[in-house]
Amino acid sequence: MKTIGILTKPQSDNIQPVLKDIVEWLKTHDKNVILDTPTTIELRTNTRNAQRTQIANEADLLIVLGGDGTMLHAARLVEKRSVPILGVNMGGLGFLTETTVDHIYDALTKIFADDFLIEKRVMLRAKIHRGQHVIGEGPALNDVVVNKGHLARMIAIKVCINGSFMTNLRGDGLIIATPTGSTGYSLSANGPILDPSLDVFTLNPICPHTLSHRPFIVPSHASISVTLTSQENAMATLDGQIGFELTVDDTIQICTSKHQAHLIRFPGGSYYDVLRNKLKWGDG
Repeated sequence: MKTIGILTKPQSDNIQPVLKDIVEWLKTHDKNVILDTPTTIELRTNTRNAQRTQIANEADLLIVLGGDGTMLHAARLVEKRSVPILGVNMGGLGFLTETTVDHIYDALTKIFADDFLIEKRVMLRAKIHRGQHVIGEGPALNDVVVNKGHLARMIAIKVCINGSFMTNLRGDGLIIATPTGSTGYSLSANGPILDPSLDVFTLNPICPHTLSHRPFIVPSHASISVTLTSQENAMATLDGQIGFELTVDDTIQICTSKHQAHLIRFPGGSYYDVLRNKLKWGDG
């Protein structure tokens, strides 16, 4: 791991002194450091600033200073190269992050000594079709969501699995979530929490008009299509960060990405420790 890329949480007030210390520490360990262009920092040693796509193409390790939102962006950015990602929590819950600022140097020392594990997380790949044209596509680590537009009106969608008609759904929309995304928007919509090692996706209706519609689990090799059948405009969003406007008869094709997110983990912890600590299970 010679070249280290660093992504930061946008508009973070306390990032500059932390970032400066980390960069200088990496330089003393003979590492090349590249930062995303929006980051401005005065350093005693040379550091390259680059577009984030360049970081994704060159970095051997990606350090993410932020929360789950920054981690989701990082996972999509390096999707095709599967660069190991170290998440340093500077946000809220931080389900995806592995360490904190106070312990980052211990974590980096272990990484450079090859004393770490890689946890592979399944990702989604979505394509939005309008007639014969693809108007948008991209990966998602958490979820692909089809939901209503600006007006408080229900939308109608048709859902097919592996080409077979499943259901017509009226409501506020549908969440297609990975196990990683099961603790995100899907959890807020009463979806189940899934162990991240499972190769499944959750189809979770958002405020369905028909109460018999419930979350449904499909294997990760399933091909899912969602077609907007109502005249009301809707949105398709990837990880809540990239959005595409939908009109009637637009179809979103969703399948497993050929690539996985590679999250750095250290021996001794478990996903159940994360759930217990983040969700305050057992307190009181």
